[in-house]
Amino acid sequence: MRALPVLLAALLAAPLYAQTDPSTAALNAARQLEAASIALTEADSARDRVRALTTTVQAYEAGLTAMREGLRKAATREAQLTAELHAREKDVAQLLGVLQTIETTAPPVLMLHPSGPLGSARAGMMLSEVTPGLNARAQALASDLREVQTLRQLQQSATETLTEGLVGVQTARTQLSAAIADRTDLPRRFVEDPIRTAILISSTETLEGFASGLSEISEGEIAAANADVSDRKGQIDLPTQGIILHRAGETDAAGVTRPGIVMGTRPRAIVTSPTAATIRYRGPLLDLGNLVILEPQPGLLFVFSGLQEVYGETGQVIPQGSPVGLMPGETPEIGAILSTSSDGTGTGRSETLYIEVRQENSPVDPESWFRTDKDG
Repeated sequence: MRALPVLLAALLAAPLYAQTDPSTAALNAARQLEAASIALTEADSARDRVRALTTTVQAYEAGLTAMREGLRKAATREAQLTAELHAREKDVAQLLGVLQTIETTAPPVLMLHPSGPLGSARAGMMLSEVTPGLNARAQALASDLREVQTLRQLQQSATETLTEGLVGVQTARTQLSAAIADRTDLPRRFVEDPIRTAILISSTETLEGFASGLSEISEGEIAAANADVSDRKGQIDLPTQGIILHRAGETDAAGVTRPGIVMGTRPRAIVTSPTAATIRYRGPLLDLGNLVILEPQPGLLFVFSGLQEVYGETGQVIPQGSPVGLMPGETPEIGAILSTSSDGTGTGRSETLYIEVRQENSPVDPESWFRTDKDG
């Protein structure tokens, strides 16, 4: 991983195009991945190990996403330059021929002209005017060729960085699961009764019916809570990095219309609690797969479904940013990442997270609570 930042620093020193310089994105990605690697080694000594590992996983995810984008830009730029150089092959050959003639012809011969001294003087003036233009074209050509070479080196060097990043994020996820299992310091508002939960699941046919019966799954009374997040309405961050695929009320490709939003995420993306909340339920339900239902304040529920793994225990009160699950899917191999980096179509967001918000047991538009203008 150490070799890549050196290469990228050299890239940044070159006069490349400013706004879409692929080296900038790749350099930031390398820094993010190195910072995540350091954070992973320091997580063991952190007082709040779960929080430290959660931050580490998010740092790895952000770094890998940035690296993919940097490689995509590098591949696009290389293809553009290569196409331009191929299109200019004839001009390039002529330019090289002229430059070689100028370089190899003896100076006295250059000064001779059939028209005598006056013709020689005029020829010299013409040559002095043409030479700077030829040199400029030659320098531009050399710059393009160097850029192509450097971009190829960047893509080749990225393999080591991606390998270390993918290994690191997998290690961080494994350690996070263990740290959550070992956590015993969270308060609980109630203890789940598994028999009552099983009865409720078997007797319900809709999410609405299940949500309305959540109070029945505890062993005793559920402690009252005075939590209030209403002042953050419309500004709460989404629980994971991704893009909005379907908004509330939109019909998807299967002809299904839902009151929540559907996000596209990368495989194995971490999902966190966007606020402090009580876990009212976590596990499989109906055709929604694994889901977690959070209660940020009385009468308000956040439902996240489509998870492969769910964290925490029903009844626990978790702080903001706590991990509640991982998305399904398999982390792509290095070759797959590099191949999809060559065009803009391989987003890699192959998993879907469904987000529903229920207020007083009625669905409301999640975008009235979540800030969705910062998709990642």
